Amino acid sequence: MPQSSRLLYRRSPHLVMYWRDAQLVFENYTHAVRIAADPITFEVLQFFDRWRSAGAFFARMSEFRRSSLQKALNELVEHALLERSDRRRKAAERAMQTWRHWNPAAGFFHFSTKDVHREYDREAAARLLRRRARKRPPPPPVKHYPRARQFSLPASQTEGEFPRVLLARRTWRRFSPRPLQLAELSTLLRLSWGVQRWVKLRGLGRVALKTTPSGGALHPVEVYVLALRVAGLPRGLYHYAADRHRLELLRSGARPSQVASYLPGQGWYASAAALILMTAVFARTQWKYPFPRAYRAVLIEAGHGCQTFCLAATWLGLAPFCTMALADSRIERDLGLEGATESVLYAAGVGTRPPACDWAPWPSNWRVLKAL
Repeated sequence: MPQSSRLLYRRSPHLVMYWRDAQLVFENYTHAVRIAADPITFEVLQFFDRWRSAGAFFARMSEFRRSSLQKALNELVEHALLERSDRRRKAAERAMQTWRHWNPAAGFFHFSTKDVHREYDREAAARLLRRRARKRPPPPPVKHYPRARQFSLPASQTEGEFPRVLLARRTWRRFSPRPLQLAELSTLLRLSWGVQRWVKLRGLGRVALKTTPSGGALHPVEVYVLALRVAGLPRGLYHYAADRHRLELLRSGARPSQVASYLPGQGWYASAAALILMTAVFARTQWKYPFPRAYRAVLIEAGHGCQTFCLAATWLGLAPFCTMALADSRIERDLGLEGATESVLYAAGVGTRPPACDWAPWPSNWRVLKAL
């Protein structure tokens, strides 16, 4: 920030501009703010490519009244398109310096897709999809090349414990009130995200090896546990220390309503025994891969770990689930994260299965869910 007592303005470094139908849209993706504006807005933002005073702006746009120009500056500040020299930038904005090599491509996608902003009326959503299907059926779920030469494959191996676990994996939405055992949670965390061994690389130090692959063995994913019904573990929000295989208590107490608030529109998960929150420490990947495509690797790695978790839970006879419909900002606030250097990506959870149930049953409103 310039060392000056004068009030100065500068264009935000985190802007993108695009057309949506006939409208020109300006978006600050770190603030999740977007507005439609006239093309002259681009000229104004271009002028403020560095810290400049309002007086310099008035002189540059002398054909307009000063009062209207000042109003325009105020509105651009209000919508986070311009920064003011007398206002401290938010922590997330300051942390975006670490994204400089990934922006705007990765930053725009990451921040503009955060947060499920509203609760969905599932019955209304089901009706909407049925109407859409009548007018425009969904795409085929599989693809074929009917003119290509066909080769039949021999019978696949489906016997044995590993195929059985794979074939039994389901997303569970109903759970028994029986608590999860601490040993079961320990096994899930250890097999899914625990450090299995260390390897020394010359000039780079130690890198961790886990059961899931990671680009450059960087493992950006961190894991937090919201424990609700785990025998022998107080309710609370924990961080999983993957190298020590320990839980670190961050906040005492946990409620089913907390799960419902973290996973909007998915109230059935509130009866789970534990919720797993996967975040990414982006600097680990950004250090080695300073190009935006590496953001894809971070997302995929969260999926690797989540599938391992779901398979391990299935192997233990438990009821796992996973979801990406998250209230990102609410979760990050409770974890004490600013959402840029470390941000939540994915959630999974687990409970015990309902009695005498070998298949994942639908919740009580299963007809609506089936329609979805």
